[in-house]
Amino acid sequence: MLHTLLMPAPTAPSAQTTLDDLDRALLALFTEHPDVGVLGASRRLKVARGTVQARLDRLEARGVVSGWAPTVDPVGLGYAVTAFCTLEIRQGGGHGPVVAHLEAVPEVLEAHTITGSGDLLVRVVARDNADLQRVLDDIIDDRHVTRANTVIALAERIPHRTAPLVAASAAHS
Repeated sequence: MLHTLLMPAPTAPSAQTTLDDLDRALLALFTEHPDVGVLGASRRLKVARGTVQARLDRLEARGVVSGWAPTVDPVGLGYAVTAFCTLEIRQGGGHGPVVAHLEAVPEVLEAHTITGSGDLLVRVVARDNADLQRVLDDIIDDRHVTRANTVIALAERIPHRTAPLVAASAAHS
């Protein structure tokens, strides 16, 4: 089964998030070859299997690696349209009720509290533009949502990535 590293939301830099050369090499190897396994990684990097396992456990415990799961492409499931919605929510109730509502909409892939003219930025997928209308109707069918502004992504130019960030962390260590 193909697996990849999932990285958590950004946090403030700390001594706990400092990576050394072996950490960076492990992250790069598992990102490029998610099925390498601990033994394969130890052979490729020429370090003990126990060292690889301990490092991976430590990276996971520190929140650098947030999970080991297959990368699912929504397009492969028939969701060819990606859109980003900025939601304005009714003040006074907090984000909780809206987030709970959004979690019930399967096409909502992620939601972030933002600054600026909106309150939440939501990434959604749909099968086509008509289906996107249905998804948007589901999203705004909440009394706490007062306004939605949506843009459709025409093409993905840079897919979600973390490898350059891991490599750049060497300069900031």
